[in-house]
Amino acid sequence: MLTRKQHKLLLFIESHLKQTGFSPSFDEMKEAMGLRSKSGIHRLISGLEERGFLRRHHHRARALEVIQLPEMAESPEALPANVIRGDFARTAQPLHKIPLYGRIAAGLPIEALSDTTSFLDIPPDLTGTGDYYALEVAGDSMIDAGIMDGDYVIIKRTDSVENGQIVVALIDDNDVTLKRLRRKGNAIALEAANPNYETRIVPAERLKIQGRLAALIRRYH
Repeated sequence: MLTRKQHKLLLFIESHLKQTGFSPSFDEMKEAMGLRSKSGIHRLISGLEERGFLRRHHHRARALEVIQLPEMAESPEALPANVIRGDFARTAQPLHKIPLYGRIAAGLPIEALSDTTSFLDIPPDLTGTGDYYALEVAGDSMIDAGIMDGDYVIIKRTDSVENGQIVVALIDDNDVTLKRLRRKGNAIALEAANPNYETRIVPAERLKIQGRLAALIRRYH
C-alpha cells in the first residue's frame, strides 16, 4: 500500500521516463510534488524502493527504474499537472522494428548508414507518428542528462527542433554528435551534459539536424 505522495511521485517518474527516456532530476521531482526540500523526495524514493515499486541504480546519474505500478486509485485532479493521465497498466503489444545505425561517435552522416541490416525492436509506445531510427551512445558527454555509454537512443528524424532539445547534429557533412541544441544568432551551440566537455559553437550553415531524442533504452547486465 502506497501513501498518496508515493503514488503521485511514482506516476510522475513513470510519466517522465515515457516522455523523455530518462529519469527526472530531484529538482523536477521536488517542483512536481510541491515540496520545499529534496530530502522529502529522498524519503519518498526510499519508501518506493522498500515496497518494490522503484529501483535506484546508484552508480548511474539520475537512473531510476519503475518496477511496477499500482492501480489508479486517486482522482486525476489530485496528480501533478505534468503527469500523464490515464491507465498505466502494461499490456502485451507487438514490438516496433526500427533501423539501428551504430554508434553515435562513428563520424558518418546518417544517410551514409541508410542501408543498415541491423534493427532494434522497441515497444510501440516509445514512438509516435513519423520516422525513427536508433543509435548506440559512445562516451559520457551526456551523462548528466541520464544518457550513458552503451545506451540506445531512439531518434525521431526531423530538422525542426526547439532550443534545449537533445538532437543528433551533423557537422560539415562528416561529424555526427548527440548534444543539447541552443541557437545563438547565426550560430548553434551544442552543449554537452558533462562539465568535463566544452560547449561547441558551430555556424548554422555548417550544421544539419538529423533528428531529436524521442526515447532511450538501457540494458542492465
